[in-house]
Amino acid sequence: MVGVRPAPTGPDLAAGLAAALDDALDPVPAGRLGPVVDRLIRDYRSGSVPAAPILRTADDAAAYAAYRMPATHAAVLDVLGRAAGRVPEPRELLDLGGGTGAAVWAAAQTWPSLRRATVLEAAAPARALGGRLAAGAPTAAVRDARWEPAVLGTGTELPATDLVTACYLLGELPEPVRDALVDAAARAARVVAVVEPGTPAGYARVLAARQRLVAAGMTVAAPCPHSGACPVTGDDWCHFAVRVSRSSRHRALKAGSLGHEDEKFSYVVATRPGDAGPAPGRVVRHPRSRKGLVTLSVCSADGSLRETPVPRSRRELFRAARDTAWGDPWPPA
Repeated sequence: MVGVRPAPTGPDLAAGLAAALDDALDPVPAGRLGPVVDRLIRDYRSGSVPAAPILRTADDAAAYAAYRMPATHAAVLDVLGRAAGRVPEPRELLDLGGGTGAAVWAAAQTWPSLRRATVLEAAAPARALGGRLAAGAPTAAVRDARWEPAVLGTGTELPATDLVTACYLLGELPEPVRDALVDAAARAARVVAVVEPGTPAGYARVLAARQRLVAAGMTVAAPCPHSGACPVTGDDWCHFAVRVSRSSRHRALKAGSLGHEDEKFSYVVATRPGDAGPAPGRVVRHPRSRKGLVTLSVCSADGSLRETPVPRSRRELFRAARDTAWGDPWPPA
């Protein structure tokens, strides 16, 4: 069972994004995008830091939007939804390396308070497509978003803002740039959200960013219920998943037959001291059920990772445990 995403508080923009993608991509022959998707998948999975922007042409940007934007949007929406209520509601967003704007759509759906969004993106084709997709969005924060050219480096300084997002970005940067960018985000923002693929390498980048954010004086708001050392050690890694519906185009481009896929991701959201609300524990594995017993792996507020058995004899708690999914808080509010 994949974790159920908490209900966003803002308008449901998923349908608007899907319609915008259809309008932009329907005129592009799938046969032209297929080989580009194959190349992008190889590039992103190579593990190497690209020497130049991966999205170099309009077809590159279209292929990326077709096969990656829905999953990126779903993952970031899940992340921001789980942080909502524990961090201040933002009015301004600065999205680093935001590509075609998935994080802008997710932030606007999570927080109706959002009024201004800026995407810093080096690839001109991604900026152009992102602006085109946003132009017909049903909310002004997305429609009026600005796409600005920016090559992120060790000397990058960021303007003060409420929320900085860096989603599926750090793996494309050399380590010194990653570190400098996380430090710059901590100086600039009240809330910082970092999302990476749910792989051991992606988790390692998130963990390194988490350590720098805490060192800069920020408090972890999600997923961890504490700002101390991560109790997930050894060959294990902390990650979560969200189920994403596949369009017919998506299935064709990825040669898939299922109508969905599970996007796995690692993340951290940090905020200024005193801003975060009370932290519950977090279920960090699929719950294990057998007759009369649900066992949850819970990262607890005291910094420990506990196996938490919930027997049927604890009636209300047992019913809550049966409805609890990977990534959910525990105990229930």
